[in-house]
Amino acid sequence: MSYLSKLISFDNPAFCGYITYSSILVLKMMVMSILTGSQRKKHGVISSPEDAAMLKGKQIIESHPDVDRVRRAHLNDLENIPIFFLAGLGYVLTDPNPAIALNLFRMYTLARVAHTFVYAIYVVPQPARGISWGIGYAITGYMAVRTMLHFGRF
Repeated sequence: MSYLSKLISFDNPAFCGYITYSSILVLKMMVMSILTGSQRKKHGVISSPEDAAMLKGKQIIESHPDVDRVRRAHLNDLENIPIFFLAGLGYVLTDPNPAIALNLFRMYTLARVAHTFVYAIYVVPQPARGISWGIGYAITGYMAVRTMLHFGRF
């Protein structure tokens, strides 16, 4: 078994954790699309001019604070989670301690769920959102630095 196939293997708990928590994050982002759509429907906000035909007789609104808030939370996911995917995979390839890797993946996922919750579902004043974002940011940065130090040829 090659070194790479040892790391990218169902026998590697760090790889399995990476796949598991990445899948949870994918599903979380999919839920954000549904949440955005439900807020649009609830407040009668259209996303495109052709959507106005579906709201026969109803007042057409182009924006609402609740819709905008969910969209910003979703955009924040799209700005941060794909970077985690790359940093996390690179980190798995460094053959990290499985317990540390699993806890990093777990904490990142919990931080992103908390970020969405305090930003878009049950709005909590700052610094709750900033703390949850910062935890995820720090974890991604840590994994990227560890990967760079492991593989870097300076």
